[in-house]
Amino acid sequence: MNTIDCPTGGSENPTDAICRALARVRRNTPLIHHITNYVTANGCANAVIALGGSPVMADDAGEVEEMVSMASALVLNIGTLNARTVQSMMLAGRKANDLRIPIVLDPVGAGATSLRTRTAHQLVDALHPVVIRGNMSEIKSLAGLDVRTRGVDSTAGLEDAETVAQSLSEKLECVIAITGRIDFVAFEKRICVIRNGHEMLSQITGAGCMTTSLVGTCLGAVKDPWVAAAAGIVCMGVAGELAHEQLQSHEGPGTFKARLLDCIFRLTPEILKASARIEFSGDLLGV
Repeated sequence: MNTIDCPTGGSENPTDAICRALARVRRNTPLIHHITNYVTANGCANAVIALGGSPVMADDAGEVEEMVSMASALVLNIGTLNARTVQSMMLAGRKANDLRIPIVLDPVGAGATSLRTRTAHQLVDALHPVVIRGNMSEIKSLAGLDVRTRGVDSTAGLEDAETVAQSLSEKLECVIAITGRIDFVAFEKRICVIRNGHEMLSQITGAGCMTTSLVGTCLGAVKDPWVAAAAGIVCMGVAGELAHEQLQSHEGPGTFKARLLDCIFRLTPEILKASARIEFSGDLLGV
């Protein structure tokens, strides 16, 4: 990895490692610095708090280097892209690199416009994020594959997601997480497929951004970024399932979003272990 090291050796079951990441978050209360999407910033901050972290949403160039110096991880999200915040992302990201603070990048809408695509590539090339989490269209765009993005929504199918994730992970030397109906998390030879979640997550604003923030929160508490990425995604998927189970017949997305936060807050490693639907392949010796 470019900014932190994956542990080597050990024989912990990967599902156990992923589920126990939540306990580490609750124990450490990591400070997670965000330079993010103003449409979803409130939801992201609340999700981090519900999981057990501490969010800060500072994006002024005059303070981002100082702020990220206190953080356990940095979340960069280009959902509401503008020149001012890109400058702040570069400043914060370079400082994070200097201090070996891990970065997670959410390339929202990459492939939709030339500005978004170019900026996503610039951030990857300059800052070497430890985790990149996006939908299939965004990840294919970063991989240089032909794809069309409708606004910030994916139009690409998941047929070759595992291959794309693994190939881009090897190229960029970072964890690639593709989320959608099925989620894929790859780092070099390690791959997991996560089948948690509910379609109602696609009917609220910010589910993807909140997932990135949960990944960042786990990344601030767990040394292995592959485990951290999988843990954040599993937490969102399981919470989404639980939130939907609690909906009454007359309730819709507004109630679902409120209950989603409640369910994130009530997650435990035991609930994750009982509910996680994860398949593994590749070399898992690093777990």
